Amino acid sequence: MFSLRFLERYAPCALAVLRVVTGLTFLAHGLQKLVGFPVAPERGFPAAFSLMWAGAVLELVGGVLIVVGLGTRPIALLLSGEMAVAYWLFHAPGSIYPVVNGGDAAILYCFVFLYFAFVGAGSWSVDSRLKR
Repeated sequence: MFSLRFLERYAPCALAVLRVVTGLTFLAHGLQKLVGFPVAPERGFPAAFSLMWAGAVLELVGGVLIVVGLGTRPIALLLSGEMAVAYWLFHAPGSIYPVVNGGDAAILYCFVFLYFAFVGAGSWSVDSRLKR
């Protein structure tokens, strides 16, 4: 019988890679909404201090903090909540089905961030350096 148990020793590295990639893709959403990089948002820039603007700031700042692994658990819990709100306010009213309403990413981010809130940043993070 073939076993994949040898992969267990790489779990801390896999968690770190998941955290960094998730943070980078998340902050890209904030960059797009706030400064139009790499392309301006289809619906235009959000009005300053609006709900959409606040979400974009959370995406940018929270994404950076997730990438470096600083304050990962509380930041991830906040971002998980943001994505739950985004799903129910902006996606679910169109349809309950994520494949129809375009909310797939919001759901995935919500639960990946919730996972980080439980397990922390893992290796290769400022949090792990501060713990030492």
